[in-house]
Amino acid sequence: MTATAPRHLEPPHASAGVGTPRPHESAHLHVAGTATYIDDIPELAGTLHAALGLSPVAHGRLRSMDLAKIRALPGVVDVFCAADIPGHNDCGPILHDDPILADGELRHVGQPVFAVVARTRGDARRAAARAREVLDIEPLEPVLTQREAHARGQYVIPAIHLARDTVEGGARAAIAAAPHRLAGALEVGGQEQFYLEGQISYAVPAEDDGMKLHCSTQHPSEMQHLVAHALGLKSHHVHVECRRMGGGFGGKESQSGLFACVAAIAARRTGRPVKLRLDRDDDFLITGRRHCFSYDYEVGFDDAGRVLGLAMTLISRAGHSADLSGPVMTRALCHVDNAYWLPDVELHGFSAKTNTQSNTAFRGFGGPQGAIVTEVILDSIARRLQLDALDVRRANYYGIGERDTTPYGQPVRDNILDPLTDALVASSGYRARREAAAAFNARSPWIKRGLAFTPVKFGISFNVRHLNQAGALVHVYVDGSILVNHGGTEMGQGINTKVAQVVAHELGVAYGRVRATATDTQKIANTSATAASTGADLNGKAAQAAALTIRKRLADFAARTFGGVAADVVFENDTVRVQDTVLPFPDLVRRAYEDRVQLWSDGFYATPGLRWDPKATKGRPFYYFSYGAAVSEVAVDTLTGEWRLLRADVLHDVGRSLNPAIDVGQIEGAFIQGMGWLTTEELVWHPKTGLLTTHAPSTYKIPTANDCPPVFNVALFDNENVEDSIHRSKAVGEPPLLLAFSVFLAIRDAVSAAAGHRIDPPLRAPATPEAILAAIDAVRARD
Repeated sequence: MTATAPRHLEPPHASAGVGTPRPHESAHLHVAGTATYIDDIPELAGTLHAALGLSPVAHGRLRSMDLAKIRALPGVVDVFCAADIPGHNDCGPILHDDPILADGELRHVGQPVFAVVARTRGDARRAAARAREVLDIEPLEPVLTQREAHARGQYVIPAIHLARDTVEGGARAAIAAAPHRLAGALEVGGQEQFYLEGQISYAVPAEDDGMKLHCSTQHPSEMQHLVAHALGLKSHHVHVECRRMGGGFGGKESQSGLFACVAAIAARRTGRPVKLRLDRDDDFLITGRRHCFSYDYEVGFDDAGRVLGLAMTLISRAGHSADLSGPVMTRALCHVDNAYWLPDVELHGFSAKTNTQSNTAFRGFGGPQGAIVTEVILDSIARRLQLDALDVRRANYYGIGERDTTPYGQPVRDNILDPLTDALVASSGYRARREAAAAFNARSPWIKRGLAFTPVKFGISFNVRHLNQAGALVHVYVDGSILVNHGGTEMGQGINTKVAQVVAHELGVAYGRVRATATDTQKIANTSATAASTGADLNGKAAQAAALTIRKRLADFAARTFGGVAADVVFENDTVRVQDTVLPFPDLVRRAYEDRVQLWSDGFYATPGLRWDPKATKGRPFYYFSYGAAVSEVAVDTLTGEWRLLRADVLHDVGRSLNPAIDVGQIEGAFIQGMGWLTTEELVWHPKTGLLTTHAPSTYKIPTANDCPPVFNVALFDNENVEDSIHRSKAVGEPPLLLAFSVFLAIRDAVSAAAGHRIDPPLRAPATPEAILAAIDAVRARD
């Protein structure tokens, strides 16, 4: 197995099926500024604009509100609150504990309390900003941190437990009997999705109680259901369409629901189109993000650093409602093992209820929060034993045929960690660079270099079985052009490009013949969210099934018309070959149409073999695993806490890539986004008021181009999925985010060098300059 990388991009209209490094299907529109997002849709005559009046307190009892004052303001057409919602006042994706508008209890600073509808967006926002003046509130004591909520026993869902015992007494006994033991704690912050296009919905009333929504959402079907419930209607009354999003990252999976519901209620009440587009500050204050996690752990290990027993408590900051905190915690628990065989484990997951925004899905969906703590533990074990952390990691890798079952009972049958690690260690020059970093640190008193290798094993599938399904429609028109529609949503990740490539490949036509259209609940019903890295897997398979049905019909017709058997008809290079006859694809299509052959088909796919027992936390929740590894090198200024990423080497497994150009771009983006989570993106809530003080780009720092390393080597590992995924490819959206662990641990390595690697650094994440300085002070004080 070798590392490979794409060398070039083909012209945009070349014949190209799967495996070709094609540009994104909308790249030319993005560059020209003509790609249509929700706010670019021409507004219909009479369009009104909505804004939300927000809670000024983190916790309180709403005694009354004087909305007459808001109605009297200039430009205001309507104002409504929870009591005015015609159907259910709820937008919770799983539990019904998340009100659209606050009803009685105020749960966090920024919770929507009422909605204003006005002639202009400015009028609506100015009126909504007067919320503090019209709300009569009895303040209550807020609970703001996950540890405080855990101490009070305050949770949004019951605790989730996962354990495996191979010795009598389980993990606790294994730890007690181990030659070495460690205990510690870790704090890892959350992360704002910071999509470029904020939350937005545009609702247009239709005839006979109908409602059409243009919504920036990863889950059109859920928006359809939530809006129908809020309006007191059926799902067939509601039509949701999404051509593309300007980013989602999980933040538009469930949390777009509140805004879709408010826009639809406003449109229903006024009988006019209503647009609700959030200001960036309001977006931060209203919506949730990646869960912050706190960890307490004990681990026992042997002289080689092999883990013998691990006991851990994980506490997430869920926020004021459940949202997706249950599945996030489940996935976190199922990724504590990451790439490692853990014989005896005892894991306890608590989703703490706090008076903060309700946290939600974010790229990795709990997987990163589960895996990061184990990487830190192994790093600490290596430092305790004075071993290279790479060797400790390899000593704990899953084996093949032995030591190959996860704590939740799923065998790891497609393990490629050893050859992938060998390839990256060689290509990155890890061993020589480790020696060079030690030599540099010996002669440099203030600037310290750190180097780290981290692997990833990431499970692919929704951990709720019924969500692993998708549908698609493929239409072949008489002129030979092809239209595909599927249930996935395009948020910049290239799902439409990949699905179009699959259809072009199956029909043997030029890529330019295929066009993907907007995700639409009137075309594909009951879709799952585009999330969990399953978009291309599920929708690609569904589109493939539809295309193959059409190809079989065309092949049967060709065999009847020109002789031979259907199985011998060849579709390739935009032509169809039937025995000695070769004709252009459009010619065969026209002839088939004239013979009344059906030229459109639906396709459906459901991921096979999945099972999960949520009570026992056992089963096979994942169809397969994706693997990867990264080596990062940093320089840290021990006087200021500033740092730079000098070089990153990434080798990642995407199976047989559907589109190497898109996959490499996804890996690069995920790596930098993960680096931002662990280093610069710090969320700060005021300790008394509960206000999220980092609610704008001025106070919340995402990575920029200047944060990318000057040397950034990204390659695809030459591999094939052992499972029957779409053309034996593997998902790429989420797994590479975990490769940025190498940056955090390289910083940790540099901090450790400040005291000669004798003290384990108490570095929290994000590793901001302040956090780095605190860790440096701690190791020097203990040295």
